[in-house]
Amino acid sequence: MKEPLFLDSILQEKIWGGQKLHTIFGYELPAEKVGEYWAISAHPHGVSTVRNGEFKGHKLDELWNNHRELFDNAPGKVFPLLTKILDAEDYLSVQVHPDDEYALKHEGELGKAECWYIIDAQSGSEIIYGHYAKSREELAQMIHEGRWDDLLTRIPVKKGEFYYVPPGTIHAIGEGILILETQQSSDTTYRVYDFDRKDDSGQLRKLHIKQSIDVTTIPGVTPVLDVTKEKVGDSIITNFVKTPFFNVYEWKVAGELSFEKQASYTLASVIEGRGKLLVNQISYTLRKGEHFILPAYVEKWKLFGEMTLIVSEPPGS
Repeated sequence: MKEPLFLDSILQEKIWGGQKLHTIFGYELPAEKVGEYWAISAHPHGVSTVRNGEFKGHKLDELWNNHRELFDNAPGKVFPLLTKILDAEDYLSVQVHPDDEYALKHEGELGKAECWYIIDAQSGSEIIYGHYAKSREELAQMIHEGRWDDLLTRIPVKKGEFYYVPPGTIHAIGEGILILETQQSSDTTYRVYDFDRKDDSGQLRKLHIKQSIDVTTIPGVTPVLDVTKEKVGDSIITNFVKTPFFNVYEWKVAGELSFEKQASYTLASVIEGRGKLLVNQISYTLRKGEHFILPAYVEKWKLFGEMTLIVSEPPGS
């Protein structure tokens, strides 16, 4: 049967996490400090499971390996995308991610381009996004001297904003921020600075200074996004970014919104409201916190209700 793939996924305990993944989205948390829900993932550190239909109980990595027709026979050894929701009760570490070339050589996996949709942010919240070093030598010196105020660029953020974080960008999500992150399927993170925090064993968390200096883009570059909006009836489709890694959109549904297939497959996450998805005359209830994939064989669909979805497609779509 031609139907969407609804997913159940993995929650990740984090030193900087909180309880919002339960209070806002209703997920049952396994610990006091939970920072990440790997909502759509085929990465071995947290694989999603299909909960409906013909492929109920199958893992997403298994479908990619054995049923590539679901993804229009797309190339690649691994499912390329990963969708997360992050609850930053405290600052994440200041970090940077490698590109594909460096990551494949040194870590054996994809690099990590990512982007953030700010679901919510408390008053005064900020992110670290970029740096002021003019050369790799100056970057190394500022890191080794701990001159964080001189090095790091801080930006205030608010609900509804969107940020693209290419590989090589020094960054950190600040406290009081809830985001949906779309990224390459990678778990390679190089910590530059971690506020001298200690883990449960009382040890300072590991830093990756050499790797961070190696992969940071010098000088820092702030991407200029060509964000466009299209009004369809009372609904709005926002095109946030198209990159070599993913395309990302916001679908703000007010009433009814119809689509025809534009990509080999589509990933969708409901971040606000509720409604219905109609595929092949079958209706599926959608609520906040629901995540699903529209496989290659779904060529048309409709959304009904009052809700907001963040949607991604693979590169080249």
